[in-house]
Amino acid sequence: MLLGVLGVSLSAPLTALLAAPALALGFWRTALGAAFLVPAAAIRRSGDVRSLDAALAGRCALAGAFLAAHFATWIPSITLTSVSTATALVCTTPIWTAVAATIAGHRMPRSTWIGLLLAIAGTAVIAGVDLTVSPEAVLGDALALAGGIFAAGYVLIGARIRQEISTTTYSVCCYGVCAVILGGAALIAGVPLVGFELRDWLLILAITVVAQLLGHTMFNLVVTDVGPTVVGLVLLLEVPGAALLALVLVGQTPPALALPGLALVVLGVALVVRAGDHRPAVAVPEPFTP
Repeated sequence: MLLGVLGVSLSAPLTALLAAPALALGFWRTALGAAFLVPAAAIRRSGDVRSLDAALAGRCALAGAFLAAHFATWIPSITLTSVSTATALVCTTPIWTAVAATIAGHRMPRSTWIGLLLAIAGTAVIAGVDLTVSPEAVLGDALALAGGIFAAGYVLIGARIRQEISTTTYSVCCYGVCAVILGGAALIAGVPLVGFELRDWLLILAITVVAQLLGHTMFNLVVTDVGPTVVGLVLLLEVPGAALLALVLVGQTPPALALPGLALVVLGVALVVRAGDHRPAVAVPEPFTP
């Protein structure tokens, strides 16, 4: 699992080094991710494809739309706020799945509510500090938080779909839909999808292989063995991991006054994850991305 933590922790720092537009990165990351997984889905899971009826395909498309919204909000946030802040806020996904479960009528334990309040307090501290930095930093905070919310939608839909088809087939469908949406949005907005420097292409490939495939695929493989709570807690190591790698690769450190807020967010999410064994969605907070 440490290899998986390294993979997901590299996502934000490598993205911060990228000069290519956010929509282009989201498009190529999911398009290449789907392309890498197609052979495995076709050879090993051909029965899944035949079992895809209109209703199931529609749910896969909806999950892909949430994934596209996640990338469209989280990736730009990395260039507006610090890597550590963007990573901490996007990792609030388990909190939003808990909120959704509450709205659906499930009774949440007290520790879940305590975790939610801690995360809200931490977010307020971060936003307050970023107000003194720049309006762009606050916008980055909001986009990262939105990325976590959209990721929760993706996870909640996927938790049901993956009871009917394999993770590989599900990932191919969602990545494909996500790539189509982001590619279409880029064309409409006039954002280039090609013509980048070789350095950017290598970074896009590295992000796809290390974060998209190695990082999240690793957690998908081990979650059935170690359980969703362990995976959810281990994934929180992405926050300090991304901060450390951002320092090494980008030379970026978060504002010192924001560190207590980051700690509150991580602690709040940890409490929600520990209380959330009854929520299957916590198993893979972001097979997506951050």
